[in-house]
Amino acid sequence: MSALIGVLANHDNRGMNEIVSGAQAAAESVGQKIVIVHAGKESELEKSFAEITRQDVGALMICADPFLNNACETLAELAAPRNMPAIHALHEYTAAGGLMSYGASITDALRIAGQYAGQILKGAKAADLPVQRSVKIELSINLKTAKALGLTIPATLLARADEVIE
Repeated sequence: MSALIGVLANHDNRGMNEIVSGAQAAAESVGQKIVIVHAGKESELEKSFAEITRQDVGALMICADPFLNNACETLAELAAPRNMPAIHALHEYTAAGGLMSYGASITDALRIAGQYAGQILKGAKAADLPVQRSVKIELSINLKTAKALGLTIPATLLARADEVIE
């Protein structure tokens, strides 16, 4: 397997620049080379994966972005025939057949949103409520996908996972 890591980002999302720059800086700090590919619409996904394959990328990080988040199933389907281990921020990616996800808990974020709504419905002014964000991070691993990729996930990582899909 190639040691080259790919990063899939949405070029239409200006917030991706900071994430991509951070990934490049982190890679450089440990002497790792990465390949940045972009997709901002469905028709660009296949081209991005073709480029990943052409450049002999060995693993892929998929950036969190509304478009890429909604394409979890397609991304997992594109990664599978290429034997591409990939990580995404959302659990839905792992549930769709991706290897793993690591990111903020959507369930926790929705719980906080529900608390805000409840306080507002009880008469609180939104401007007076403290800003909160989800701080719960979830790790999900799909062992079926790992097996298909010929990967052995260390027991210590499995023990830390919030969910292991078998």
